[in-house]
Amino acid sequence: MIEQRRNIKDLLSSAKLPKMEAVLCESKEIASSIKIGRSMFMNKYDVSSELEYKRRSIKNGHIMYHAHIGMNTWAETASALEKLYDFAEDNSFVMDRAGICLDRRMSLPKDFRKLAPQESGPYLETDEDWMQVAQAAPIQPHMGDFIIGFPASTENTILALQSGVTTIGNLSQFFAHEAPMWKRKDLTTIETVKAIGIMGCLREKGTLMHSYLDDGFGALFLDCSTNAAWAYLEKYIVEDLLGAKLAHCVGGLVSDPIKRSGWVFALDNIHNHDCVGSMFYGDTISSDNDPEKNRALTAEYLLWDIMTQIQCPTGHAVLPVPFTEAQRAPSLEEICEVQLWGRDIEKIARRMQPHVDFSEPKKFAGAVCKKGKRIFNDALSYLEESGVDIKDAVQILYILKSLGPRFFEDTFNPSAKSGIADEGESLSIPNDIFTKTLEQVDIWTPYFNSNEVKEKLTGRRVLLASTDVHEHGLLLIDKLLNQAGCVVVNIGAERNPDEVVIAAVESKVEIIFISTHNGMALEYARNTLDEMEEQNVSFPICMGGVLNQNTEEGTVPIDVTSDLGKMGIGIVTDLTLLPECADSLLASKE
Repeated sequence: MIEQRRNIKDLLSSAKLPKMEAVLCESKEIASSIKIGRSMFMNKYDVSSELEYKRRSIKNGHIMYHAHIGMNTWAETASALEKLYDFAEDNSFVMDRAGICLDRRMSLPKDFRKLAPQESGPYLETDEDWMQVAQAAPIQPHMGDFIIGFPASTENTILALQSGVTTIGNLSQFFAHEAPMWKRKDLTTIETVKAIGIMGCLREKGTLMHSYLDDGFGALFLDCSTNAAWAYLEKYIVEDLLGAKLAHCVGGLVSDPIKRSGWVFALDNIHNHDCVGSMFYGDTISSDNDPEKNRALTAEYLLWDIMTQIQCPTGHAVLPVPFTEAQRAPSLEEICEVQLWGRDIEKIARRMQPHVDFSEPKKFAGAVCKKGKRIFNDALSYLEESGVDIKDAVQILYILKSLGPRFFEDTFNPSAKSGIADEGESLSIPNDIFTKTLEQVDIWTPYFNSNEVKEKLTGRRVLLASTDVHEHGLLLIDKLLNQAGCVVVNIGAERNPDEVVIAAVESKVEIIFISTHNGMALEYARNTLDEMEEQNVSFPICMGGVLNQNTEEGTVPIDVTSDLGKMGIGIVTDLTLLPECADSLLASKE
């Protein structure tokens, strides 16, 4: 503990961060010249911001709906928004809001973007593209990916506000995500604070600072109470220090109906019963590869999400996930289909809600908030004792990002691992994503523990890395390879090709396993091979996950499995293939 406190002081000393007050002076100056645009949605519903519309919805009992749109180009995205609106009009329902899933390159300063690999989502190249974001259709755009929390936070926030977007994020991504090829954590922190400061200066005009807890360290905590503590911490930074209004989102990694409902009550408590949420994400961890089976799953979580919004209205838009999303990026037709399905489920939810007992969700909320508040207070005290100015958001954000999720939870909530709780506190309430991952470990362990697999893999030194944010797949592979007797070096998510090759050399591994999901498999493989050639080294590579690649022409990424095979990359489309793939590549190298 003493050594870690010394490390925190060293981090602050070496970073040479500016004072928060100096950064906020820039925020104030920038905000004074911003004119928030009026979206087609604002004009249609006669509101000045999405916040005003959300408060109206809370008062009137209107359930908002969210659709996620991530076509490959901005032109196709704009067309999809227009067609989605027309579909809603033809079927007599309101499409309230849509998330614009940008290419991750947008998180970089403009001059750096073309140097990074293309990924899923539209790429806004010009000011004219930005100005069209809120003019494509009378659906309010939400920009919660790769805007605030990244090196280009300030420039992107200005453009988003000017276009008419008033809910912008994503603070949680600041902690767990990285802009591609970017190394300057200090500059990212400063730009993040500056952008949130702008949102704070414009709070009275209806800006909402979005944070999706499942997109950040929240996805990596073991105990739900640690997630609650993190929500308290984000609220303290955003609202108390930087003056913005925070809109929390959760749900994608939550499958248990009691927890899904309970998180709405918990967030309402954390926000002192003035909670205005962005959206409540559909369950993405229980999906089946058979789209028809996902209808039942969608019906279950939508029933609970809608009934809870009726019981405890927080303005969270419900988000029906397209039935095919577990397999690939959904088409416009599939997005329309699930939105219509959601309206049918709402009719059932409204009939059921008066007869539902919410005592268990409220009990969950009470437990995680009580323990979470204690964890939050302990964390602030620890930071202050370690030399962090806890009234300075720049210092707090920089240090929290540096410490990481494991240190935070192990230090302030040790019962998450030990199972022993302090007197008066609840035992650990496991996060569903870890429960699901461990279930998969149990299913696959007999196979990876078999003599057949161990003969192929025991003693092999393996490097694991992910090209994107999907870390739980790595956790599964890590545990299974350990069962098979491998020596595993797991360098985690969002790793660039140069980092992968450097780590492979330094760790003296024999083979590299890469997980990828974001439409960049082919380009990433090429860049990794180029990096090896540049460093004059060679390692066999296995790739798994979703092996597709975005193209400049097409909306849906194309399968590149055969292209990867021609390059000598081992292909793992099923875990049963992993041992043979690795054994074959290693044998050919020898």
